[in-house]
Amino acid sequence: MSILERFRGPTTSIDDQIESFAINRVPSNLRWPIPAISLVLLGNATAMFFFSFGAQQAFLVGWPGMLGPIAYFFIGSVLIGMLTMRMASREGLSQNLLSRGLGFGSRGAAVTSFIYAINYVFYFLFEGTIVSHAIAGYFKVDINSTAGIGIFAVVGLVTLLLVRRGMHAMSFLQSWGFPVFLILLAWGLYKMFTEHTPVGADGWHATGATGSVAMWSAFSFANGQMIFQGLMATDYGRFASRNVRYRGTAAIMLGELIPMFAVIFLGAFIGITLLTELHGPNAQSNAQDPGFMFVYLMGGVGVVFAVITQIRINVMNLYGGSIALSSGFDVAANFRPGRQYWMYLVWILGVVFYAFNVINHLGTFLAVTGVLTNTWVLIILADYFVCRRWMKLGRSENIEFEPHEVRSWNPCGLASLGLAVVVGALGIGGVYPVYYASFISMLLGPIVHIAITAATKGRYYTPVRAAETSTQPQGALS
Repeated sequence: MSILERFRGPTTSIDDQIESFAINRVPSNLRWPIPAISLVLLGNATAMFFFSFGAQQAFLVGWPGMLGPIAYFFIGSVLIGMLTMRMASREGLSQNLLSRGLGFGSRGAAVTSFIYAINYVFYFLFEGTIVSHAIAGYFKVDINSTAGIGIFAVVGLVTLLLVRRGMHAMSFLQSWGFPVFLILLAWGLYKMFTEHTPVGADGWHATGATGSVAMWSAFSFANGQMIFQGLMATDYGRFASRNVRYRGTAAIMLGELIPMFAVIFLGAFIGITLLTELHGPNAQSNAQDPGFMFVYLMGGVGVVFAVITQIRINVMNLYGGSIALSSGFDVAANFRPGRQYWMYLVWILGVVFYAFNVINHLGTFLAVTGVLTNTWVLIILADYFVCRRWMKLGRSENIEFEPHEVRSWNPCGLASLGLAVVVGALGIGGVYPVYYASFISMLLGPIVHIAITAATKGRYYTPVRAAETSTQPQGALS
């Protein structure tokens, strides 16, 4: 295989490219080389969200306090992604399809698919908001006006048209988009060093009171991202070779995370530098908004930078959201219009949420999705690696996912998720500090799931009819 071929996916039909095996296993002969998967994931690694994440960490706990939550994010993402991609590559299934056999049942997995889709709708909204702010700010348009909503909608629609062919489209976009990203980022840094006074790490001070509350908040913010990065990896890890080892999946994660963490630290650097120059009640929010920071540094070139970067990440958000919705509606309503049409739903929901300023409730949203997503992912991992592979309560290969192979509802995963979410909701509701919520839920869910699955001896892995047949005496069967 030539070097160029290692960065390309296999040749396949247009129909398979569009549908992208949203409701089927990825065939063994259509798997992708590790470098090609890593190239696609570069779009996520350099998302503008991570400039904002870095600035927020610096504003919360300063330097060197921010190193704790960022190290937790990095190490946790490698471990979670390494495990989830290994699982997905062995099975050739997305996390949504895996959930059917791993503790939730076919219809129960529709619930988790919608949880997953909500994450992608939000990140599509977040990235689209950044570029809308950049365009609106440069052309002096009110971001909450009809024109502001129109900017969001039009840019999102362009992005949607570019991702119709799934992984192959994203591979093409990242091939030319990443070098352009690096060139424009270098220009922005040049402008900052020559026209502004950069602030080194020793000047990265928190903007508020430091202490346990601020540190727990920083860790909580990192916690949601840690799990989501590993979860997101399964959308692409399922295309890796079935025989890929843990070092291979770890290599994919490192290829994504190293540039991502470079962006995070640059976000802190740029945010703190701009904060020393900005004044007024919106100074901090502007300093951590990439839609503002790059236009402030680069003018019109900053708008171009924001648009290109937003397109590179939002193709991934549209793709991931369409995979989740396709799987969810497949079993919830037996509705299969095609993966590409679910991208339009993600776009429509993004436009609606933008119009209602949902982005202003970032903290609450991240707390809710942290509880839901973190708990679900760790239940899946506990089911696969503990209940099936270690305790041998169910099949450890060729995991069941077809509706006739699994129960409609598996109470083990659903009850565990439900209990953990209720406990997490108490934190979000103020019964205990909200920054503990995702940690408590993500630990409680898998522990309860393992206990229930062990107590029922894996009975709910088997469809009802199959279970009844296996318990009948031989004479009755004959």
